[in-house]
Amino acid sequence: MTEALVRDIVIVGGGTAGWMTAAALAKVVGTETYSITLIESEEIGTVGVGEATIPPILLFNKLLGIDEDEFIRETQATFKLGIEFVDWARLGHTYMHPFGLFGAEMNGIGFAHYWLRALKGGGDPGNHRFVAEAEAIRLGRFMRTPRPTPEMPSIHYAFQFDASLYAGFLRRYAEKRGVVRREGRIVTVEQDGQDGSIRSVTLADGKAVRGDFFIDCSGFRGLLIEDKLKAGYEDWSRWLPCNRAVAVPCERIGDPEPVTRSTAREAGWQWRIPLQHRTGNGYVFCDSYVSEAEATDALMSRLDGAAQAEPRVLRFLSGRRKKGWVANCVALGLASGFLEPLESTSIHLTQAGISKLLGMFPRRRLDPAMADRFNAEMDLQYESVRDFIIAHYKVSQRDDTPFWRYCRDMEIPDSLAAKLETFRARGEVMVENHELFRETNWFAILYGQGLVPDDYHPIADALADDDLRVRLARIRAAIQARVDGMPSHAAFLGRCVNGAA
Repeated sequence: MTEALVRDIVIVGGGTAGWMTAAALAKVVGTETYSITLIESEEIGTVGVGEATIPPILLFNKLLGIDEDEFIRETQATFKLGIEFVDWARLGHTYMHPFGLFGAEMNGIGFAHYWLRALKGGGDPGNHRFVAEAEAIRLGRFMRTPRPTPEMPSIHYAFQFDASLYAGFLRRYAEKRGVVRREGRIVTVEQDGQDGSIRSVTLADGKAVRGDFFIDCSGFRGLLIEDKLKAGYEDWSRWLPCNRAVAVPCERIGDPEPVTRSTAREAGWQWRIPLQHRTGNGYVFCDSYVSEAEATDALMSRLDGAAQAEPRVLRFLSGRRKKGWVANCVALGLASGFLEPLESTSIHLTQAGISKLLGMFPRRRLDPAMADRFNAEMDLQYESVRDFIIAHYKVSQRDDTPFWRYCRDMEIPDSLAAKLETFRARGEVMVENHELFRETNWFAILYGQGLVPDDYHPIADALADDDLRVRLARIRAAIQARVDGMPSHAAFLGRCVNGAA
């Protein structure tokens, strides 16, 4: 039936998720055959704080055809090479989760196994010295890779930026390509009496906006997916007990570093995200162990510089919608689910949802087969990221507060338990193709948290001791030489801002 075809697309909610979706649709789907309308209300506002990302965002920017230096100027962005974890394994201990490759594969076996062999042989090889990105973080340096080669692969990087400026940047991009923005607060949602799909939304001014396909980017509330379509929510708080965050920007002191810092605190953790014009800060915590007032006071006492705004408290429940696509509505961003930003995955999960939606974009208003496939694939995405985040808490050696003792003793998903068991036995984590975090990511976190495997892959023993020492020394020297040739992060950032990179 002709009337069942998708022609009018309505995005409910702006912010990062809404405008990422609008920009991607404008670029890929276009506004000649389709109309794309985004509804947002200045009254409601967005969660937007300083935002840290991971390397797949480069693919999103490439899809849109964004000039990277312009993006950096417009969003007050800095470069990011990884995450520094302070006091997570134990008080006084720091380790890195860098984005890059760990050493170099040898004889078809991951470098970590050769490194573990050297460690167990009595050496102290220092795992971060075998990752170019980690060494660049340590020295405060950065440079893009102009001509990658197998011997010198691209530096893996992402960005730290002002989320509100990012949303504004994408809004200008989307509107330039035909997306129509409607200001207004939605007061009613009309459903089809027969199939339950959404027909229209009515704004506070009484005007109705009809659509064939709706995308819910309304945030935690889930105005369409939950309030109207009753998708249901799967609660993961038994594994991820943090349910509050207090956020505040402060004056930037010194040059911005190419790293996001996560510092474990009494009842959660504190983020520090350096931007060009300020530093973003937040304390993610569980209100069963510390009150909102106590958490706010603790955060405010630990800022680098003077606060630039009043602190804001955000309330959330870790988990995901039981179905992210119901009838003719897909939920993206916080409307789809929430995982604390410990590994900077919030924007990535939005990006993953957009990518899957584009790949499964329906011709007709109702496409149950595509909805089922989308839901199954997004479930796997959320669950794999969930397990990775839980591992930070479960493997920590801290037991100095009730919060950390709970994390140490809590039951964990079977999927994570299997990974930890394999890692303990032989330094491997069997990752599936769909998983965002790979073997090197798991190794960085689990070893960083103090979990040392009992053994390593047996093929790593095939290399003679002298040969192993020589290879490790060569890799380390090559990485050191590469990083020594980089400018400081501040200098390279300045070139981008001034259009000279």
